[in-house]
This record gives sequence, C-alpha cells and structure tokens, in this order.
Amino acid sequence: MSYHPIKLDKVRNFRYGMKALSLIEKTLNKPISKIDMENLTMEDAAIMIWAGLVHEDKDLTPEKVMDLVDEYSDITTVLQAMGEAFRSAFGGNERENEKNK
Repeated sequence: MSYHPIKLDKVRNFRYGMKALSLIEKTLNKPISKIDMENLTMEDAAIMIWAGLVHEDKDLTPEKVMDLVDEYSDITTVLQAMGEAFRSAFGGNERENEKNK
C-alpha cells in the first residue's frame, strides 16, 4: 500500500487500505462501489479525504478536513491527490504503468 502526500497545514499522506475504505463505507452507509465519484457532495468528499488521512492523526474529523482544505489548499488540488491515492488502492497506478510499457 502506498502513501500519497498532500500539503495542507503540513505534509499529510493519503492511504486507502481496507480500514480507510471500511470507514468510508460505514460513514456514508454504502459500499465503495456505489459511490458516485463524479457527483460527490462536499460532505462526502470531506469524509473520503478524512478516511485517507486519519491513519496519521486520530483527532482528525471531516469538519477539520474542510477547515484544512479551506485554509491551506483548494478543493481541486486535494480531490486530485485523493483520487490518485484512491485509484492506487485498487491497483490503478499499476495498470497505467503496464499500459505505458
């Protein structure tokens, strides 16, 4: 499992292992496969960001994530980094690397 850095108040690292994916499913009350990544609400996005970062900071919450994004970055940058990390959890980067060989 890989880490994907994002600069917020400090460099934090996205990681989407089984625990993070389970947190998303429990919090959104739906399986990962049913999440519409093209039409996320801001609350859903914050939950997904939080789940990928909470492994480093147990005090982090979706609300705090919103504050960090607003204060230190922007939604597009953070969602792009989250998307890369999320795809990597499912082998997306490996598949892309295979195509490029």
